[in-house]
Amino acid sequence: MLNSHALISVIIPCYNQGRYLTTAINSVRSQTYRHYEIIVIDDGSDDNTKDIAEAFSEVIYVFQQNQGLAAARNTGIDHSRGEFLVFLDSDDWLLNTTLETNLSYLLKKPEIAFVSGAHKIYYEQDRSWHDIIKDVENNHYCKLLESNYIAMIASVMFQRWIFDVFRFDTKLKLCEDYDLYLKIARKYSIYHHLEMMAVYYIHHNNSSNNSSMMLKSALFVLDRQKSTLTNDQEKYWFKSGQSFWKSWYTPIIYRKLVALRLENSAIDDLDVKTLRRYNKRLFIKFIKEKYSMSLRNGLLRTRANIGRLIPGYFFKMFGKSYVPKQGKVKMGDFNRTSPFSEQFGYDRGGPIDRYYIENFLKNNVLKIKGRVLEIGDNEYTLKYGGSCITTSDILHIDENNPKATFVGDLSSAVHIPGDIFDCIILTQTLDLIYDFRGAIETCYRILKPGGALLITVPGISHIGHDEWGKFWLWSFTGTSLKKMIAECFSIKMMEVETFGNVLVATAFLYGMGLPELKKEQLDKTDPHYQVIIAASAIK
Repeated sequence: MLNSHALISVIIPCYNQGRYLTTAINSVRSQTYRHYEIIVIDDGSDDNTKDIAEAFSEVIYVFQQNQGLAAARNTGIDHSRGEFLVFLDSDDWLLNTTLETNLSYLLKKPEIAFVSGAHKIYYEQDRSWHDIIKDVENNHYCKLLESNYIAMIASVMFQRWIFDVFRFDTKLKLCEDYDLYLKIARKYSIYHHLEMMAVYYIHHNNSSNNSSMMLKSALFVLDRQKSTLTNDQEKYWFKSGQSFWKSWYTPIIYRKLVALRLENSAIDDLDVKTLRRYNKRLFIKFIKEKYSMSLRNGLLRTRANIGRLIPGYFFKMFGKSYVPKQGKVKMGDFNRTSPFSEQFGYDRGGPIDRYYIENFLKNNVLKIKGRVLEIGDNEYTLKYGGSCITTSDILHIDENNPKATFVGDLSSAVHIPGDIFDCIILTQTLDLIYDFRGAIETCYRILKPGGALLITVPGISHIGHDEWGKFWLWSFTGTSLKKMIAECFSIKMMEVETFGNVLVATAFLYGMGLPELKKEQLDKTDPHYQVIIAASAIK
């Protein structure tokens, strides 16, 4: 545990979210670093916020008339005594080493204004978890111009002195944290690491659910920096940031509008206006689908009626067989040099490549039985093997991993006995192993006769922006994987498949999530655009 007597002030603004407050407070009380104070700023709540806060003897409770999140945070600063400050929204929570970890960085780097880390997202609707890890080692101001890579304020610990220079802008109802990060990074050094700090709880009451307002606020905050830009590099990242926010929020607005239309529910005019202003392609698509639906409902009977409302060339534009002439391609949202997401789609509903990997394993589920070895963890073993598994083994490179039953490099795992496994699940791992031939040879050696190797590898892919990106060595094709496995396994006992097409490959490279593509688009296979390659080989 960190040996320090520095006082950390944890400020929790709360407005009518008392039902979440206990979890937030307890996440502070469970910290490994014990020298802290908890300040709850009640921003004019009319629920049980006061009762919840005052039930904890160590909590400093402050009430103010409703003034908004930025003002509540500023009030918290004024009532705090700590040398370091953390802002925790009342519906989120800290991981138990957050204070200790971030403080250790600030003590080592006293010149930096704040330190930030990674965070987790928990989605209430489907009870799923996603890790948000952004690897930003330098050029922090430009990276913040491109996007708010910090995303969650609870992952940040500030030096107290920075609030003698800057405060949260009370004129901003949204993105006030993004505004503060930009102002600070413009003038002072900051630092970012990859350790998990907090959990961002996504539920139906989040203020960030208003995508139209979030988009306008993010662009407004970003535009404030325009007059401060000093060189071409900063101007480039500024433009990339404008494109990023539009490409992030307008598809969300579009999907919301389509869902409301399908439900025959009222549509917010602000969403329609925002889509029309910031993404004309999706706006036109929505209008087209709107009138197509009216046609199906019998409100419009002929294509001529639609034609009077929508120019005929729109039908060609969205037709499946339409190919634009040279120089007439409409790039739309893809007209950018930065991706929509750097997280393989985890932050946009889930990765596209996972669809193919899991379908491949489902189709080979009868081979996942007996004693099974999986690399890194045993998630797929348990998910698809179920009661057919007698022993689940995990091979991990890290000797400190408590779940590993074998430790070592698969390409030279001489300590693993031969002929002991009925199945080996090797998904998305071979690209991280320099001696991939050695890894296949090991798999063959340790499989029982009749045992199955189930393997998937990346084809067309961006390189991970997280810590694994530093170990990413290879991409493959169906042909290369087949030749490689055939060096050990009989060709007659192996099957190689490729998955993907030009649309899927493009969407995957841009960081789109699985829900953003239709099943018929995903299931179309074009071997010239291989996103995932999979193979089954029997010893």
